[in-house]
Amino acid sequence: MIKQAKAKPHKVDGAWYLVRRVPKEFAELDRRGLVRISTGIAIVDDPRAIRAGKIIEQLDNELSAYWRGIRDGRSGEARLRFEAAQARARALSLPYMTNQELADGPTDDIIKRIRLLLDRNAVEDELEVAAVLGGEERPTLRLSGLVDEFKALEQQSVLSMSPNQQKRWKNPRARAVNDLIAIAGDLEIRALTRANAMAYREMWQKRIKTEGLDIGSANKAIGVISKMLATVDRAHQLGLPPVFKQLRLSGGVYQQRDAFDISYVQDVLLKDRALEGLNIEARHLLMLIADTGLRLSEAANLQAPTILLDHAIPHVQVRANGRLLKTPHSMRDIPLVGCALAVMKLHPNGFPRYRDNNGSLSATVNKFLERHGLLPSDNHSLYSLRHTFEDRLTAVETPEKIVAELMGHKWIRPKYGAGPTLEHKREWLLKIAFKPPAHL
Repeated sequence: MIKQAKAKPHKVDGAWYLVRRVPKEFAELDRRGLVRISTGIAIVDDPRAIRAGKIIEQLDNELSAYWRGIRDGRSGEARLRFEAAQARARALSLPYMTNQELADGPTDDIIKRIRLLLDRNAVEDELEVAAVLGGEERPTLRLSGLVDEFKALEQQSVLSMSPNQQKRWKNPRARAVNDLIAIAGDLEIRALTRANAMAYREMWQKRIKTEGLDIGSANKAIGVISKMLATVDRAHQLGLPPVFKQLRLSGGVYQQRDAFDISYVQDVLLKDRALEGLNIEARHLLMLIADTGLRLSEAANLQAPTILLDHAIPHVQVRANGRLLKTPHSMRDIPLVGCALAVMKLHPNGFPRYRDNNGSLSATVNKFLERHGLLPSDNHSLYSLRHTFEDRLTAVETPEKIVAELMGHKWIRPKYGAGPTLEHKREWLLKIAFKPPAHL
């Protein structure tokens, strides 16, 4: 068994962390020694580590699965030997070069490396000789393994995501790579050429023309492949040429969702019984978003510890809660007024139906609104309520710093002090609060 005891939350820099020493059986495979992974939960928000404990358990299971995967050979013994040699070369302030690369270079470089081994009395040290004289070949990685390799390199970020976020993170990358494999075959990544990249770009140009796909989708696919290749290249010093450089398609225009007119929200969407037929959690989430401007994922993932109805100023806290926030500025506290206060009193434990499933929330609500003729245009959706929220704050001349704080946006100036208080924020929210419908 990998785990000797149940992992416990550790306090690190004001937050709860999983801290695990790499088991002896994996010490040669994972050379980090001590692994630290943040739960994203501040100690002050969860002093008894009740929520953090559950996340620690999930992170620990995933870390153990990662170690088992290494043991089972999924990462490849050759790659691990190469990484060990590469790391040792760095420790000796040498760029790692394979036998062939050294042979193709100046003879003086080989002589200097041999002298280094002699000076260190290391000619019998197998690892040191491999590091200095390039005894391990660079790892072979095919396109079909690119996403998994990239995930391993980005594991600290990925492991901070919720299961649904991890799925949404992986799927577009896997689709992009599978499309490239369909064009070029399952090549070893060092065999990729500019011609392969151009063929991939041309495939997207045809799909945009024949299937009506947007340019943004094509550029995202090109971008994620380019980033994965660059990340793997940096990690393993493969010397890959930037074959996808400057291949993004021109002409793409970012189209932001339109905001609803303020009167439309109050008189149509929030008209009594206008949303009957929509399940109660989806209906109330719509009302919550209308008066808080929360992102769909933020609203759907509220939980009892972050819903403070008994506070002098009832409010909700946007926290990681076992998932990765969109930006560091997303963490904020929002007073509850109007519709938001009314519906949260009915959901003190949050919205379990849509927790970690905001995609389902969006699809359900937008389908209902479209079917009942409640969307003024094709460019309106549930998310439009967030844009309306910002417009309403602007209309009453709310200070920009408070707007940024409520929206979860970065403030343009350096942060000093504690920032706007709940009282300050509630003062402005009361100016724009919607009147709840009689029948919630």
